[in-house]
Amino acid sequence: MSTYAPLTWRTVHDLIEHRLLQAHFQPIADLRDGSVYAHEALIRGPAGSAYAMPDALFAAAHKENCGFELEVECVKRALAAWSMGERSGRLFLNFSASALVRTLNENSIEAVISASGSQGVAPSSVVIELTEHEHVRDPEDLLAACATLRRHGVGIALDDFGDGRSSLRLWSELKPDLVKIDKYFLKDLARHGDKLQTLRALLQIAENFGSRLVAEGLEGAEDLRLARDLGISYGQGWVLGRPAAQPVSALLPEAAAVLSSRDIAVFPELKRASNSGYTASRLLIAAPAVRPDTPHQAVYEMLRERDALHALAVVDNDRPVALINRSHFIASYARPYFKELYGNKPCTLFANLAPLTIELHTGIEELTSVLTSGDQRYLTEGFIVTEGGRYRGLGTGQQLVRAVTEARIEAARHANPLTFLPGNIPISDHIERLLASGRDFVAGYADLNHFKPYNDQYGYWRGDEMIRLVARVLVSQCDARRDFVGHVGGDDFVILFQSDDWLERCERIVATFNEKALELFDPEALVAGGIQAEDRHGDMRFHPCTTLCIGAVQVQPGRFGHAEDVASAAAAAKREAKHGNRGVVVLEAQPRNTGF
Repeated sequence: MSTYAPLTWRTVHDLIEHRLLQAHFQPIADLRDGSVYAHEALIRGPAGSAYAMPDALFAAAHKENCGFELEVECVKRALAAWSMGERSGRLFLNFSASALVRTLNENSIEAVISASGSQGVAPSSVVIELTEHEHVRDPEDLLAACATLRRHGVGIALDDFGDGRSSLRLWSELKPDLVKIDKYFLKDLARHGDKLQTLRALLQIAENFGSRLVAEGLEGAEDLRLARDLGISYGQGWVLGRPAAQPVSALLPEAAAVLSSRDIAVFPELKRASNSGYTASRLLIAAPAVRPDTPHQAVYEMLRERDALHALAVVDNDRPVALINRSHFIASYARPYFKELYGNKPCTLFANLAPLTIELHTGIEELTSVLTSGDQRYLTEGFIVTEGGRYRGLGTGQQLVRAVTEARIEAARHANPLTFLPGNIPISDHIERLLASGRDFVAGYADLNHFKPYNDQYGYWRGDEMIRLVARVLVSQCDARRDFVGHVGGDDFVILFQSDDWLERCERIVATFNEKALELFDPEALVAGGIQAEDRHGDMRFHPCTTLCIGAVQVQPGRFGHAEDVASAAAAAKREAKHGNRGVVVLEAQPRNTGF
C-alpha cells in the first residue's frame, strides 16, 4: 500500500525495498472502433510525498544511482497489479534501452514475470515501451534484446517519437510494432496545418516500416477527431481516460461520443509558400558573355552565329556590367553607317548598363515582385543570372512570366492567394471524406450578385476587398470545428456544413454580408441604391448594390458517388438563387457529373 509514511522510508532505495510504489494504468484507445486497446502502466510514489509523481521519483533515483533498480521495480509492481484481476487488452511497460538490455542479460522473460509475483500474465499481452531519454550506445545489443522479446510474443513500442531525442534510424532498424508520437504534434492540431502534414509523413513512414502509430497527449475532442480522421490507429490522453489504480473497460463518455460519431474533422490547411522549391536556377540559360571592350562588330558576329541567343551579357572579371539585347542591337546595326561609325567601338556604348540581375537561388516569391517593378525592360531584354554576384547565364522575360503564373495557379489550387482559404483540391478532398463518412451534410455555393459592375466601376483593388469581405463573413458565421469554407476562385465560395443549424447560418451570412457590403459603395451609390455601369453586352444601365446569394443542397448518405457530383448539385442551386435574385435557395439534390 502506497500511503505516505515518512518514518518508514527516506530514500528511493527504501521505497523499492518496502514495496511502497503503486502502479496506475492509463487506457490506450483504438481510434477505429472506440474500444480500449491497452493500458500503459505508470508508477506513483507514496501519496502526498515529494516522490508521488514519476519525474521527481526518477530524478531522486538518478542522484542515488539506483535508476536501473527503480525501472525493474516499476515493471514488477505493474505486472503484479495487472495480474490481480481479469484483464483484457495489452499492458504497456516502460523500459529504457539500457535497462532492458541489462535485464534480459541477467534474467529470462519468464524469470522477470515470476519475480514480480504475477500469475497469468502472458508475454504476448505485454508491450515493452522503449523510452528514448538517452542515446542508444549499443544498438546491436538492443536489437538482440528486442529479437528475444519478439520470440516470446512480446510487442515493441517506441515512446515520444519526435521529442528531439528520438531516432528515425532506430525506428528503421528496430521496426517496432507501435510508435508513440510525442504530444507536441497533437496539441492544438486543429490550428496547425504544419503539424498535420508532419503526422501524414509519419503515417507514411509507419506504413513503410510496418508500424502503427499511437497519438499521445490527446486532451480535446477536436484533436481526437483529427487523429482518428488522419488514420492514426491508437490514441492516449486525458480526453480518453486518466491514470487510475484500476484499469478501465470503457473510454470516457465524451471520447466515446467523438469516436462513434460520423462527423468528420476539418483539416487545418498548411500556409503554403508558393515557391515549392522553385528558384531562378530553373530559368537559367547557359550563354556566352563578352568583355566591356569587345567591339560591336565582334558582338554582331557572335549573334549571327547563334540564332537562339536572345541577348549577350557584358562581364568584367566575372561580374556582369551590362546586357545587350539581340533585337535592339541588330536593329541598330542595320542602320546606315552604324558599322562604319561604331563597328570598332566598345559594345557598352549602346548596351543596357542597368540590367535586371537575379541571383541563382532567388525564390519564386521574390521573382513575383519583379513582375510589378517599375522597369519592365526585362520582358523583352531578359535578365542576367548570377551566383554570389558572379555571372552564370541568362534568363528570358517570357520564362519568368510563365514560371510565376504557373506557381500562382498551382498555389491557388491549394489555397486562394487573395483570401488564403482552401482551394479546389482541399475542397474536393473534404467532400470525398464527407461522402466516405456516411453522414449527411449540406453543400453550399456562395456567389455575388451584380459584382462585375462594381468591379468595373471601382477597380480591381476595391473588388478584391469585396471578395475578402465575403471570406471574412463566411468564416465568422461558420463553426470552424465542423464547417469547411473554401474559395473556388473569383467571387465563388463553397461551404460544407456539418452544423445542424446550417440554414440559419446561411441566412445570417447573407444578411451580414449585404449590410457590410454597403460600406464599400460611395455615398452617391448608396443614395441611388446602385450604380450606372455597362452590362455584359456593353450597354449602360442601372445595377443594384452588390449582394450575396447561397445555393444549398442537402446531401444524404449514398446519394452521390463523387465530389464532382456534389459540386454540380451545389452549382445548380447557386444558379437558381442567382437567377431568382434570392438570398438562400435549397434545392432537391439531382446528381450530375460535372465539377466546380
